Amino acid sequence: MYWRSDVAEMAAMKTCPQTDAMAPGPQTGSTGDQPNVSASSELKGALILLVEDSWQLGNAMKRMLRVLGADVAGPAASTADAEHLLAERTPDVAIVDINLRGGERANGLIDRLREQRIPVVVVTGYTDVSLPAGKVEAILQKPVSMERFLAILRPIIARKTDR
Repeated sequence: MYWRSDVAEMAAMKTCPQTDAMAPGPQTGSTGDQPNVSASSELKGALILLVEDSWQLGNAMKRMLRVLGADVAGPAASTADAEHLLAERTPDVAIVDINLRGGERANGLIDRLREQRIPVVVVTGYTDVSLPAGKVEAILQKPVSMERFLAILRPIIARKTDR
């Protein structure tokens, strides 16, 4: 799917309306549908590896996660790009699109992340993704709301900080 602008993409993701803190341009306040998270620290201190082959969607997700206080590595468009980022820093959690550019699947990357004890959240545009039980923390279907991301990421980050 192609988007005309990041604002249209964010609206399609159901993460933020145009007047939200992540939308470009002047801020005019909240529409009431989403909480105002302009100064949020929900994910402060968390390093998240983002693997998404859609440049626009990856950047929209990165902006959303950064607004929530996370440090984001990526978006990586391929498993090779993700491996390069992994060699630089170990993330607290990885958000991975299962189907990447050129028909590449992220199953091998997910296995390597699991071996390194890095929790994985899969995001996908497909309705049927089969992975063995317990292999990932969650499988989320796009579009994913900010609240849904937070509901999944909060306990993962909390477990990491409790160690």
